[in-house]
Amino acid sequence: MSAAVAPPPPLKKQPYPFWLGGVAATIAASITHPLDLTKVRLQASGDKRMVESIKKTVRTASLRGLFDGISGTWMRQMSYSVCRFWAYDESKKIVGAGKDAPAWKLGLAGSMAGGIAGLIGNPGEIVMVRMQGDFAKPPEKRFNYKHCFDALFRMVREEGVSSLARGIGPNVFRAVLMNASQLASYDFFKAELLKTSYFKDNIVCHFTASFAAGTVATTVCSPADVLKSRIMNASGPGSSSTLGVIRNSLKNEGAMFMFKGWVPAWTRLQPTTILIFLTFEQLKNLVDVSREKGYTFV
Repeated sequence: MSAAVAPPPPLKKQPYPFWLGGVAATIAASITHPLDLTKVRLQASGDKRMVESIKKTVRTASLRGLFDGISGTWMRQMSYSVCRFWAYDESKKIVGAGKDAPAWKLGLAGSMAGGIAGLIGNPGEIVMVRMQGDFAKPPEKRFNYKHCFDALFRMVREEGVSSLARGIGPNVFRAVLMNASQLASYDFFKAELLKTSYFKDNIVCHFTASFAAGTVATTVCSPADVLKSRIMNASGPGSSSTLGVIRNSLKNEGAMFMFKGWVPAWTRLQPTTILIFLTFEQLKNLVDVSREKGYTFV
């Protein structure tokens, strides 16, 4: 009698495309662009209130003005966000952060990803910040970039290659904080919620975990975010000194300048964080369905 044939081992699940998180972030950032624009202008200008800043934008540039610099946002997301999601997954493998990993391992993986993404995404970050803040400046001080590539080429031509590294210190610091607080806390909250009997791995769980992650990320990142915006919007000799910006801001506005724009930052980051992770989870579901149907391009 022939021996029973052992069933074949289950196929190992393929990893998701590395660019999936970047696409999710680009979709989310496009929807929340008006709020992001308002946050940058509050941080970089003398505007005091979010609603007044929005009214000023609409009054001077119509509703279309709420989408000023959208190409800069796309450039930033398709460089920084693609890199951070890819680097986060790779960093989790390196530090051994599995399904039920402790918070410190997730935070370490997020910090590693943030450092890499902050370096690679710095030029796109500068382009985005400058294009968003341009119309808040007097006409004679505007950059007047036509689109993101025009901004990139003009920066190199007019200010030198070193201009692409402007504000890289606070930007990398902020990216480390953002990924350690946003990506890591989302994974942590999601895992903790799924341990309870109240949540399943569905949109309710994803929404709750991303809401908590957005609040944590806004509070942790606010100081570095304000510094990054002010340094990147500056131009001229000596204007890129982080210590100089801190000194002047402390002298003129006091220590609370580090949390200037927290409400619009939370208002922008909260829906962005929720949209990123809801979109990301749905895109993963779409990839799973596509693979089940035999489509191999994802």
